[in-house]
Amino acid sequence: MEVRDGRSLWLLLLALVLAVTQNYNQEWPGFEEKPMSKENMNSTLDFFIQSFNNASNDTFLFQVQKLIRTRVQLTTGVEYLVTVRIGRTTCKRTIPAPSSASCPLQGKKLRKSLVCESLIYTVPWINYFQLWNNSCLEG
Repeated sequence: MEVRDGRSLWLLLLALVLAVTQNYNQEWPGFEEKPMSKENMNSTLDFFIQSFNNASNDTFLFQVQKLIRTRVQLTTGVEYLVTVRIGRTTCKRTIPAPSSASCPLQGKKLRKSLVCESLIYTVPWINYFQLWNNSCLEG
């Protein structure tokens, strides 16, 4: 009887691990993998990096280095789920903050790179943006 209970426990544990792993890797429902138009990409990524820099406590500004992935969902506006690599620049935060686009990236000593996945809601025809979700990991 104990052997059977032990096996049952292991099977239950395995099922739980698989369920958690599947939910963790699950895609956001309703989003389609689509490239953004150049105009929408520029304005959306500019909004993202300004929002990131405004919320950051880092001494230096960050800039988008690479757009890794774009997923789109049409609602009352457009929801973009974007994955980007950003890097720390040599420009310090000031008020008003300069555009990080013209700043060179940090050298080896202060180099920092993050990969961020962000959900951005926009109504492009009225130039309206909201950052609904953002998470970044070093990478």
